[in-house]
Amino acid sequence: MDDTTGEMLGYTMETLLQAGALDVSFTPIYMKKNRPAIKLEVISEEDKADQLQKLILTETSTIGLRLRKAQRLVMKRKNLPVETEFGIISVKEARWEQIVKYAPEYEDCRKAAREHGVSLAEVYRKAEEACYQTEEGKK
Repeated sequence: MDDTTGEMLGYTMETLLQAGALDVSFTPIYMKKNRPAIKLEVISEEDKADQLQKLILTETSTIGLRLRKAQRLVMKRKNLPVETEFGIISVKEARWEQIVKYAPEYEDCRKAAREHGVSLAEVYRKAEEACYQTEEGKK
């Protein structure tokens, strides 16, 4: 899209996510005649596609869409509360075969960092360490 404002794009992203899009992203691109533009990409479950397409056509200046089907691999996820020196932090645990990943929840970490006067990175690090210590204790 080469003629949609940043405000319209931000609103469109919020609307798409509220309507069930799994992810929404923008990429700066150049179109024909070297016009700068924005590429909008939306990932959704198939049953939401029609509704999201209508939203895109309604809320943006685009007059056409390119549609692709893709397979999606999703690691099994669950939320874990972990104890840290900054309090309980919720962490997303993702597993697939022997692969295990941890992602501390931003809002919990942000709140703890502000309450304790430490960096956000330190809270993230302590939450991840607590996860790996718990993992080692399971073995």
